[in-house]
Amino acid sequence: MTVPLTSVPNLRDIGGYRSAEGGRVRHGVLYRSTDLSRLTEPDEQEFARLRIATVYDLRTVDERTAAPDRLPAGTRALDLDVLADKRLRAIPAQMLAVIADPSIADRELGGGRAEEYFVGSYRDFVTLPSAVSAYRALFGDLAALPDDGPALVHCTTGKDRTGWATASLLLLLGVDEDDVFQDYLLTNELLLPALGEVFERFAAAGGDPELLEPVLGVRPEYLHAALATVREHFGSIEGYFGTGLGLGEDVQTALRERLITA
Repeated sequence: MTVPLTSVPNLRDIGGYRSAEGGRVRHGVLYRSTDLSRLTEPDEQEFARLRIATVYDLRTVDERTAAPDRLPAGTRALDLDVLADKRLRAIPAQMLAVIADPSIADRELGGGRAEEYFVGSYRDFVTLPSAVSAYRALFGDLAALPDDGPALVHCTTGKDRTGWATASLLLLLGVDEDDVFQDYLLTNELLLPALGEVFERFAAAGGDPELLEPVLGVRPEYLHAALATVREHFGSIEGYFGTGLGLGEDVQTALRERLITA
């Protein structure tokens, strides 16, 4: 369910999908979005109505420092730096700086390099130590939250680090893989139009806007890369949560009980 806030594109409730467990993913428990640094005063009231009690911020320290979230008073925030151990070529964290200069963007991202970067980054989401630590903390905390308000997970554009967080969780909850990919690719419909000015500025500076599409949007092959890494190292999504993240059956059961309704 999309929440139409102009200053927070790609804000949506992950609930509503049918689970193989026999129910549906619960609405109003977990939301996903871009960062909240540009939350405008008119949108603040609408955002407050969601009653978000906990925000999981998957950005790097530099990202958070440059664009701190604007959160309602009393909101609990957890900083979980997925890419802390990937200091080189961390394109998901540095993309806005890279695409500011078409010559840099062409050098760094042209000729299929953008797709290569993101495929590699999605593999890192599964095995990079800082990613393992961040996602372990995210899901462990989410499983233990009291029922006094929903949570929200975000990174900068809410599509990659956040995309893997929500895709892996939905798979654990028994959501069909086709539905998970549909949810993942919905970012292209919600985020890319909101970034129209970025494409226009890039073109005005002499850049090719098509170069930005694999950077600012998402592609099935990115998520496929993460899932292939899960199968290679852990065999299944349950193996990823159990062996990869160290979250036992008790935590996995708690996540299902919290997020699935009959």
